[in-house]
Amino acid sequence: MARKRKNHDHEDHVDESWLIPYADLLTLLLALFIVLFASSSIDAAKYEQMAKSFNVVFTGGTGVMDQSSMQSTEETENSNQVKKAAEEEKDEEAKAKARDQAVLTKVKKQVDSFIANKKLGAKLETKLTDEGLLITIEDSIFFDSGRAVIRPQDVPLAKEISKLLVINPARDIVISGHTDNVPIRNSEFESNWYLSAIRAVNFLNILLENSNLNQENFSTKGYGEFKPIASNDTAEGRSKNRRVEVLILPIEKKAK
Repeated sequence: MARKRKNHDHEDHVDESWLIPYADLLTLLLALFIVLFASSSIDAAKYEQMAKSFNVVFTGGTGVMDQSSMQSTEETENSNQVKKAAEEEKDEEAKAKARDQAVLTKVKKQVDSFIANKKLGAKLETKLTDEGLLITIEDSIFFDSGRAVIRPQDVPLAKEISKLLVINPARDIVISGHTDNVPIRNSEFESNWYLSAIRAVNFLNILLENSNLNQENFSTKGYGEFKPIASNDTAEGRSKNRRVEVLILPIEKKAK
């Protein structure tokens, strides 16, 4: 009897069901490469548009890509706002500094005019520094050697200087005393440091007799011989080091 031939028709047909997930995988890989390429661009608007397109295809318009792009756009906007605010603040600070510098320049011109009229160019000088307007006064204008009391005949000059310190708006002013490095040779003062401090205080007391000056804006320092501006090896250098300084601070700075 002839053997019955088995039916292998269903085995001859190749199962192609795997093609569907394979095609989906290829589509997703393509989408991934496109996303990676797009993310390398700083054009946030194009990236957002592309993300929306893929969300419509794959998720009906909602999903992680849509949320991510929205967050990215919001972060970009917030970052731009912060930068803009910082730039505006920086501009305002620059403008305020320029206005204050203009005021200090005006005060310098007034003091320079005063020095010229009084023919005190050899004893007083002004200088605009990073710390503010510095007025340097040689000690011989007001003080005898080794003494801290302003000579009576020089008190009117100190009062005239006080008028130059009436500034609107008011700002902090520091009065500092300085000496050379020659040891003090009298029993009134223990050291050059003590002498320089008392000179600064006595000069300030004369200035504050001007009722237009606010005591809260003033302070004093005594440096002794420790902040020289010239060599102490010569008589000329020592003369420069014996001085009283008036530092008018910028409006945004406070005396330390």
